[in-house]
Amino acid sequence: MFTLPQPVLMEGTSAITSSTYNPTQLSAGMVHIGVGTIIHKHPAYYTAKFMNLANQSNWGIRVISLLPADRLEKLSIINESGSLIDVITASTQPEEALSSLADPAVKIVALSLTEDGEKWGVQGIVDTDQTLLAFDFLTKALARRREQLGDPLTILSCDDLPRNGDATRKALLSFVNDKDADLASWIERHVTFPNSVADSVTSIPSTEDDLSDERTATRAEYWEELTSWVIEDKFGSGRPDWEIAGVTFVDDSNPYEALQQRFQNASYSLLAYPAFLAGYRTVHEAMSDSVFSNYVNVFINRLVSPLVTVPGSIDLTDYKTKLLRRLSSAAVNIPLSRLCADGASKLPAFILPTLAELVKQEKPTYCLAFLLATYGHYLSATTDDKDEEYEINEICLSEDDWYKIEDSDVLAFLDSSPFASANLRTIPHFAAAYKLYRKQIAIYGVAFTLRQTMCTLLELH
Repeated sequence: MFTLPQPVLMEGTSAITSSTYNPTQLSAGMVHIGVGTIIHKHPAYYTAKFMNLANQSNWGIRVISLLPADRLEKLSIINESGSLIDVITASTQPEEALSSLADPAVKIVALSLTEDGEKWGVQGIVDTDQTLLAFDFLTKALARRREQLGDPLTILSCDDLPRNGDATRKALLSFVNDKDADLASWIERHVTFPNSVADSVTSIPSTEDDLSDERTATRAEYWEELTSWVIEDKFGSGRPDWEIAGVTFVDDSNPYEALQQRFQNASYSLLAYPAFLAGYRTVHEAMSDSVFSNYVNVFINRLVSPLVTVPGSIDLTDYKTKLLRRLSSAAVNIPLSRLCADGASKLPAFILPTLAELVKQEKPTYCLAFLLATYGHYLSATTDDKDEEYEINEICLSEDDWYKIEDSDVLAFLDSSPFASANLRTIPHFAAAYKLYRKQIAIYGVAFTLRQTMCTLLELH
């Protein structure tokens, strides 16, 4: 077990720095499975803020690491907020991990299992080592809670995947049912799985030394502005009053999830492939090029905005302003290679809904035809516009998909599994634009093709 150091607090976050509770006297009300920045940016951050404002100390968070002990020891685990109690290494301390999960005082188990969560979340597949290990511990711990006639439990997914609570419930029940059908039935009655929308795609620097000179705002300002959490209020045995710390509780997270997917997640994917192929390696670098920033602006303001229903609590103008500020920030500098990974899962969820509505309303689709053309080229090429080689990280493409990707007929790519349901080949203007873009990208490169495309987009919109 790793005892965490005293809080390393961020300058300027007054709601946390003037603590009214003693971090060394916390009792565990939550367990978080998984080690990563998501702990600090959501459960730990909002819980510390709540405990400070409410002067409570019974919602401390015990962390269970699924990493091997030697890997965990190499991590820099900083208790920035002061709400984390300690870290249990599941591989060497299995009994401590199980006892923590089965503890009746623990009301919530939060999960952040994998950056590839879309695979098991969307398709109901459980095949990552971390997910299997986490579900194994949860199964054993829930069996203990049932034997102890413990209170209901809430399992709160923080993974960035569609309907994360529903996906976790489906995957866990499938896993448990294979081992103990009665326990699966008990879980259905006693465990809740609220969906949540955690704004977690940002990359916050760990120290002031990591910051570019281009950044003028304080680190605390970015932390406060670039984190948000929307959760369905479906908790089985109580929860922190996180709303006083800024969490939004709703009956249905769907409108908020749609907003994040259609604007934020879609914008990252829209930018990722053309910018990477053009030779850029971070979001900030790409957005410093006016051609790419205008491309994203057209997508956000002229294509997506007229199509979405915005939740009443959201100021869309302010939301878009903050999103564009984030994309352009030197402080929030996300590697494009990370955003390019697993496009077969991301693009159908983040892009196809907008494309379907544009087609239905008979509006131009050139912007998205260009995006899919860059994605198709990215998968089939081995070098970018600057002849730099790159590796492709795709976990959901089948052997048949790769045959279509490598087919001499570039339209075959539109029949691959991520896009087959959309029947894109049968939409004449889209298929024609896609085919033309593929040819131009192959001959002239992405940057030149995008400049030509922007002329068309600005005239049409």
